[in-house]
Amino acid sequence: MKHINRKSLKNAYRLFESGDIDGMEVGTTKGLKQIHHYLFQGLYDFAGLVRAKNISKGGFRFANALYLNEILVKIGQMPEGNFKETVAKYVEMNIAHPFMDSNGRTMRIWLDMLLRTRIKKVVNWQFIDKGLYLQAIERSPINDLELRTLLEQNLTDDINNREILFKGIDQSYYYEGYEKGDDDE
Repeated sequence: MKHINRKSLKNAYRLFESGDIDGMEVGTTKGLKQIHHYLFQGLYDFAGLVRAKNISKGGFRFANALYLNEILVKIGQMPEGNFKETVAKYVEMNIAHPFMDSNGRTMRIWLDMLLRTRIKKVVNWQFIDKGLYLQAIERSPINDLELRTLLEQNLTDDINNREILFKGIDQSYYYEGYEKGDDDE
């Protein structure tokens, strides 16, 4: 697992350093699949592919795989004209959890690209406590106010700041249990 995290973290940095992120669709399932594929190509045989099996985490069952493609079409049609709508779309995508693994890291990049494009802001993830974020995301299917408030308090219009971007990627991996310096070599 550490090997996958290290390689995908390098891929995440390369996604932005190369400018490849700018060629990906924003706010769509296709764009999310493009990001997932980029991060995990060669690491997972399902990189960028919508899952065909049901999954759950911590007792929460994500969208049923049988209806997942139809659900993703509906999510794609959701409005994203302001911050509140964008967070609602992010929450629905999280409930869908379209990939077998590594949804969170992929979706946080997807969210930032959506926010960057639609409202000219990104989340400064480095200031969002892991415990608070995980609690808010867990409760978001019932009410997204807690998550929305947490994210809104940490928005920045410094959307081209490389340090904010890369610290955000590091934080995203930290949320998933990977800390910089973890290594299997």
